[in-house]
Amino acid sequence: MRKTHPVNALKKLGIGLAFGAATIMSMPTSALACTQMYMGKNYTADGNTYYGRAEDFDKRYLKHYGIEPAHEPGFKYSSIESAFEYTSNKPTYRYSYVRDHPSNWMGRTDAYSEAGINEKGVSCSATLSTSYNEEADAADHIDEKVGLGEYSYGSIILGESATAREGVELLGRLIDDQGVCTNDQIIIADNNETWLFATLSAHQWIAMKLADDVASLNPNIGSLNYDVDLDDPENCLHSEGIESMPVEKGFAKYSADGKFDVAQTYGESLADSGVNQWSRYVQGRDYFGSQLTEGTDYDIITVKKDGKPDQKGAMVSEIQPLFFRPGKSGWSTFELIRAFGNRGENVPGLNANTDGVYCIGSERNTEINLFQIRRGYDPEVATIQWEMLSRAAYSVAIPLYSALITEVSPYFSDQTVSFDHCKQTDVVYNEEPENSINYVLMDISSLCFENPDTLGISVRAYLDALQNELIEQNKEVDAAMLAETTTEGRTALANKAGKAATENTYVK
Repeated sequence: MRKTHPVNALKKLGIGLAFGAATIMSMPTSALACTQMYMGKNYTADGNTYYGRAEDFDKRYLKHYGIEPAHEPGFKYSSIESAFEYTSNKPTYRYSYVRDHPSNWMGRTDAYSEAGINEKGVSCSATLSTSYNEEADAADHIDEKVGLGEYSYGSIILGESATAREGVELLGRLIDDQGVCTNDQIIIADNNETWLFATLSAHQWIAMKLADDVASLNPNIGSLNYDVDLDDPENCLHSEGIESMPVEKGFAKYSADGKFDVAQTYGESLADSGVNQWSRYVQGRDYFGSQLTEGTDYDIITVKKDGKPDQKGAMVSEIQPLFFRPGKSGWSTFELIRAFGNRGENVPGLNANTDGVYCIGSERNTEINLFQIRRGYDPEVATIQWEMLSRAAYSVAIPLYSALITEVSPYFSDQTVSFDHCKQTDVVYNEEPENSINYVLMDISSLCFENPDTLGISVRAYLDALQNELIEQNKEVDAAMLAETTTEGRTALANKAGKAATENTYVK
């Protein structure tokens, strides 16, 4: 989830500076609300690696799938959230993106390339917002006015990197030089490696190559613990001062066996975590069959605000792991897509449908991406992007060979479509713009959330059937794609298949 710079947030909302800035700065950490997932190939039915993220921002917020063309050397990346700038010294790569509408960013069309694949087969999902602790803040303060941030992560990674490791190394160099303007986690992958990149403070960062025999779920928690060997560059890359800086400043933390603890050193304290984050963590662990126990691992509590009950959710007794082993193997594409629609239905007391708690499949989802990676395949066809442009609880993920696509379906609204239909009243009083699967899914979702026990049940059953049909049909497309040996032929097929899947979904 984005942490919008206060000035830009005010421009978007039309709020006076003094009032708006005070409101934003007083928001609790539980306001962070995106969920990142990873499933190693050892636990999937098809032996593929899967990862992705659900972005939460608003109940009705338009997103766009599109293609950024390649550019000549000298192309400049910049941001209106900070003073970050970077000029490419080589031709950039073509890549797919999911971006915001330019009306929210002073007419700029480059905001938040948060999910995509470039022509070299490098994919990324960005960004999961996290937090650091007061000691890390004091030692290496993040200035929101300078440095690399969410506005540019995806564009930089996909525009410049021929491999996932190149993307990791480039981000590291930029952070060493310019710092960051936000705490974040990003997943970057290619046909051979999947990396989790985390910004820890203004100039400290770590990247870990993800193992095949673990799963991960992170709902905006920067202190989920992990064991990592900082002296193993094959599997871990990091800033030079990751340990020496906190040692020098006196806030380095170590595990019981004397090993430097990265997450505990930099991540927010348990007391600073929010109940909304931990509710989603408990829900996700339950979905993946690695359940936590109420009363032992966590309690259900209600947070008070101004002396009155405000938000019900979960609070754990101790910091939990970033990586865990799911309770079964053989996870299917359908199950992993639907993981993002999980509302805690099977967790007593944390069921969003009945208990009023926050959840993974939230009404505030705006976009969900899931990348399916076939290790060792040709990079052009190794990764399939399953893309949802509305709330996962009532949506469908469309399969896209984004490394090859050069022509986007006309049923995906582009950045010239009006943003006005995002108004809640338009669901009833105004039809969505013609041929916009973005708005159709948004409207269906709004109606289902308003009528969960009537429309919601039957529509979800229909959408599940449609999702399974798309998965089965894409197996036939995939066979044809793998049989094709030329880039030109694959590109033509990717364009045709993407258009067909999108139009058929729109029509149905």
